[in-house]
Amino acid sequence: MRALVLSGGTGSRLRPFTHSLPKQLIPVANTPVLVHVLRNLRRLGIDEIGIIVGDTRAEIEAALGNGAGHGVRITYIHQEAPLGLAHCVTIAEDFLGDEDFVMYLGDNVLPDGIEPAADRFREERPDALILVTKVPDPQAFGVAELTDGDRVSALVEKPERPRSDLAVMGVYFFTSKIHAATRAIAPSARGELEITDAIQHLVERGGDVVGHRYDGYWKDTGNIEDLLECNRVVLDRLEAEVRGEVDESSVLTGTVVVEPGAVVTGSRVAGPAVIGRGSRISGCRIGPYTAVGPDCALTDSSLGDSIILEGASVQGVQGLRGSLVGRWARVRAEAEEACAGRFGGTDRRLLVGDHSRVEGSA
Repeated sequence: MRALVLSGGTGSRLRPFTHSLPKQLIPVANTPVLVHVLRNLRRLGIDEIGIIVGDTRAEIEAALGNGAGHGVRITYIHQEAPLGLAHCVTIAEDFLGDEDFVMYLGDNVLPDGIEPAADRFREERPDALILVTKVPDPQAFGVAELTDGDRVSALVEKPERPRSDLAVMGVYFFTSKIHAATRAIAPSARGELEITDAIQHLVERGGDVVGHRYDGYWKDTGNIEDLLECNRVVLDRLEAEVRGEVDESSVLTGTVVVEPGAVVTGSRVAGPAVIGRGSRISGCRIGPYTAVGPDCALTDSSLGDSIILEGASVQGVQGLRGSLVGRWARVRAEAEEACAGRFGGTDRRLLVGDHSRVEGSA
């Protein structure tokens, strides 16, 4: 079995961070979303992976290389424009050949893995198996209608009056029969070749399509709130490990990971939290659900429920929560009063893009 990972999206809902960083490379618990995807695929025994890329190909290829560092072999497949998920299958046909494959959206986080779905696909060998999960707002999703035997009877994209609460997730297993279906469909009203139309084409022609009910955690990291939620969920699954330096005046409570080369002095860190390699934490209070990336510098600050990206610096800022600070950004407050005026309230929230500077002045 091979894998096709779709990583061509622009991530408009995550701007300003995605102006310079593909959304698939934004870290969750200090690991890029796309690397979480590769790890899930590797657990299935898959080592041949095609990655659909668009304008951010250079950044993704620089981060992942040929895949050897993750135990896989990566083939990059360029999509000139966002022409739909089924179009991705079409342009990857030479890479996929006649093999079965799993298609996985590269901005989806599934920390519980997808092994049961893969096992079912291999055992039953339907023409397609799609992961579905119950959602409270099916109008916002592609919705699958299933028979009692979990066979898909219909797929409807964002229905006004849903007949099911089972949303189609971002993971699909296919045999080579999907190729004829993607070639047979026409673009939708938005000008894209929809994978739901291709699967519906299979269903209408008597194909065997299974809807596999997924009970684990799933989130599309399409916006800031979802990204922070994913960070909390993945941090909850970490095991404590201290491989950096923590001085005697510092206190670690709960599950805390201190990566190699990190130095923590005069600080309190309450887990779950992770301090990235090479980072320096001095005189800080780091609250739960915080991921500090590599090579960061945090001084005389307090924060929680936040993601601090590589190389960022935070100095003299108190009460940050629900914040996302971009790569190599600089956030400083010269006085508590200035910080309160700039950020507002007891708890402050910052969304700071890469290389930005935010400074308070007394």
